[in-house]
Amino acid sequence: MTELEAITQVCQNARQASFSLASMSRATKDAALRTIADALVADTAIIVAANAADVERATNDGTSDALIDRLTLNPERLKAIADALRDVAELPDPIGEVLRGYTLPNGLQIRQVRVPLGVVGMIYEARPNVTVDAAGLCLKSGNAALLRGSSSAYDTNVALVAVMQDGLEAAGLPRNAIQLVPGTSHDSVKHLMAARGLVDVLIPRGGAGLIKSVVEGSIVPVIETGVGNCHVYVDAAADIDKAINIIVNSKTQRVSVCNAAETLLVHADIAQEFLPKALAALKEKGVTIHGDEAIKPYCTAAGIEFAPVTQEDWFAEFYSLDLAAGIVNSVEEAIDHIRRYTSGHTEAIVSDSASAIQTFVSNVDSAAVMINASTRFTDGGEFGFGAEIGISTQKLHARGPMGLAELTSTKFIVTGDGHIRG
Repeated sequence: MTELEAITQVCQNARQASFSLASMSRATKDAALRTIADALVADTAIIVAANAADVERATNDGTSDALIDRLTLNPERLKAIADALRDVAELPDPIGEVLRGYTLPNGLQIRQVRVPLGVVGMIYEARPNVTVDAAGLCLKSGNAALLRGSSSAYDTNVALVAVMQDGLEAAGLPRNAIQLVPGTSHDSVKHLMAARGLVDVLIPRGGAGLIKSVVEGSIVPVIETGVGNCHVYVDAAADIDKAINIIVNSKTQRVSVCNAAETLLVHADIAQEFLPKALAALKEKGVTIHGDEAIKPYCTAAGIEFAPVTQEDWFAEFYSLDLAAGIVNSVEEAIDHIRRYTSGHTEAIVSDSASAIQTFVSNVDSAAVMINASTRFTDGGEFGFGAEIGISTQKLHARGPMGLAELTSTKFIVTGDGHIRG
């Protein structure tokens, strides 16, 4: 069997499984999620051993520390992944939810209800937690999942999917509700992107190159997730201590994620008071500042690593302890900077000024805007969705963290009593 034939087969299997999932009760799906969670914990040693082989191979290939961190699974992380599945099981089932319901003057009853998308294909990089998160969210929302992770996580994904399929079978659900897409070459991705009619939607999750390739090359509809060039703006009316805590958390709590801050903008009126303390705190975390000329003297005084900022730095998603930084003269100047360089993911303002906050919120067009809070909160789990399947930076269908509701479409159910149209 050729690779194309193998991929066509798994797509057909997923399509068949999706028919069963669409009408499955919440109790059945929740029981399956809990069974899979238990199986992941029970088979921790097998999964971690498979992951160790991937990590060793990636390390030998010279993969960056940030990407190694994304790839690595250990018992603690695996338990957290299993717990996230249990959290999803506790969430309301979106399928069948009535979004609109009314009766026309002629007596026809109209209802718009949530239904599964059908077959959801995930194309993603070295994040094995995505394998489980995506599968769990698809299962809960009545969708079959086709998972195409990166070759660097192949052994891990094979082990994870095998465990999840055993869990499905033990719960009486079709094994093909969760499948790994065969192949590790780019051709296998192309075959998946061409499976229109078998796959209902693709969701790419990863770096800018991956997302661009899928968006531009797929004939299957795509929900575009985006890179995270997230900004923190410290306003003239900011509380200094809050601002320091927010930028340190946004940048350093975990650098290898899309909701980590990549750019700091500081109002000139607060720079002299804020920057020495903030740079000292960032220095303790090992941060390097890619700064403009206005911020350079503060960096020199603080003894923090400094490099002149470039256009590429302003656009960059660093995935490292690097931070672009500059001084602005107004909230409007900060907004102009963000409009020019943002990826549309998450921006934060730290301020006690209601007018500055209103100006910022009204004029920054990103999927999430934080007010006096870390950018790290843009996350399906933190928003109460359970796990997330990605963070959409587009404006059609879904925007921001995508949970269960974002994995549904709708249909209209019209009930009459012999009605005909005159």
